[in-house]
Amino acid sequence: MKRPVLFIIFLLLALPAVAQKQYTLYFDSNKYEIDPASDQMRIFKAWMSANNESKVVAIDGYTDEDGSTQFNDTLAQNRVDYVYNLIKGNIKIRDDFKTRSFGELHKQEADKSKNRRVDIFYIRKDQLHLENEILGIKEEPAPEPEPKPIVYTEKIVLRNPNGTMDEIVLDTVFMKKVGTAKPGEHLAIKNLNFYENTFAITQESRPRLFELLEVMRLHPKLKIKLQGHICCMEGDPRDLSTKRAKAIFMFLQQYGIPKSRLSFEGLGTSQPIYPLPENNEEERAANRRVEILVVENE
Repeated sequence: MKRPVLFIIFLLLALPAVAQKQYTLYFDSNKYEIDPASDQMRIFKAWMSANNESKVVAIDGYTDEDGSTQFNDTLAQNRVDYVYNLIKGNIKIRDDFKTRSFGELHKQEADKSKNRRVDIFYIRKDQLHLENEILGIKEEPAPEPEPKPIVYTEKIVLRNPNGTMDEIVLDTVFMKKVGTAKPGEHLAIKNLNFYENTFAITQESRPRLFELLEVMRLHPKLKIKLQGHICCMEGDPRDLSTKRAKAIFMFLQQYGIPKSRLSFEGLGTSQPIYPLPENNEEERAANRRVEILVVENE
């Protein structure tokens, strides 16, 4: 005869021996209730009181071989339902716990009274912190939060030496290029100019400094080396290329970028874009530059 569909909420085959706890109730033949005045019920109530902070994870019901298979299937399920209703509200029950009714289809003990039972599986209060480990449940790692999109500032307001204020449009294309550059890449800071024969940055070049500052703030793992270059004549007797790179280094430090993320060096005329001597001012301006070498960027 076809067996009824079992009600399954949680899959539990066997708890590890070190953590497995089981309480068993026995029933009279063909009965699914226990005499409320019996010693067994008194002891069971005391057990529930002592374990009110434990957690039930499964209830399994069994019968002996007396009677038809269909009758015993129904009897086993009734015993499970009866015990569940006794426990409910007295002991914690796992949300996805399981009930199973085996009827007579289990290994029968020679003593029939031992087959007429319900087994309660539970986890003690002092082991609840191991609940998933005991049940063999592997916790899925929490998904990494989606990185917030980086929004580059498009405009800033700068105070001029005479006290007036100017709204400056920043080059977000350049900032994104630096922010996504790979270690080892060189990027020229275009339109970054210095007063002739000095390491003082021109007023018109100030936006370039704030563009670089914005990138460094938005990419806290970005590390760079500032490399200074000069034009016109071989060598760098005044070490002007180093001083110009250092000027940008000092600016970034002044605005809070840690020294550990910055370094600088002067390369003189050792790496010109155009051969020396240059043919015109355009070539000289291109050689007279500061570049960013990306050291680290995650």
